[in-house]
Amino acid sequence: MANQAKDGDTVIIKKYANRRLYNTRTSSYITLDHLAQMVKENVEFKVIDAKSGADLTHSILTQIIMEEEAGGEQMLPTNFLRQLIAMYGNSMQALLPGYLEASMEHFRENQNKLRKAIEESIGANPLAQIAQRNMEMFKAAAAAFVPGAPPAGNFVRDEEKSASEGGELSELRKQMAEMQKKLDQLGK
Repeated sequence: MANQAKDGDTVIIKKYANRRLYNTRTSSYITLDHLAQMVKENVEFKVIDAKSGADLTHSILTQIIMEEEAGGEQMLPTNFLRQLIAMYGNSMQALLPGYLEASMEHFRENQNKLRKAIEESIGANPLAQIAQRNMEMFKAAAAAFVPGAPPAGNFVRDEEKSASEGGELSELRKQMAEMQKKLDQLGK
């Protein structure tokens, strides 16, 4: 996207009195949806009041959250919002921003670790591998019933590679060959 900041630069967004937002990097007017997309793409930006130069980033980000909550699936539970509101003016108010920021960072790290573990476990999980082989066998069997379908050559090559891992696969290959012979006889 053209809004990507280069080498850690911060994109400056000017907010005018007519509520329009102007991206100084792309020299174009943008919407809150554009800013939300920039956040999702990890583009650093700062929203400033065009007249006074005041930093409006916090209020704009809050506005984006309000629109997201009002327009779609609500992510912030009502009880959390009540507790958050109750913290204003509380003696612990100063500690909350740091705590929430650390909690969100920890959540993101765990999310990335979980995604990576799932991806790795599919490749290393014997059950997932068996399920994949079963699916290949099913496709090969289904292809035998379709007239003019190309033979399931990938299945045979994959199976031959896996045959060295155990006798079960060679037995399955024999059974599939017998099934193929029976199907060929039925087709005549």
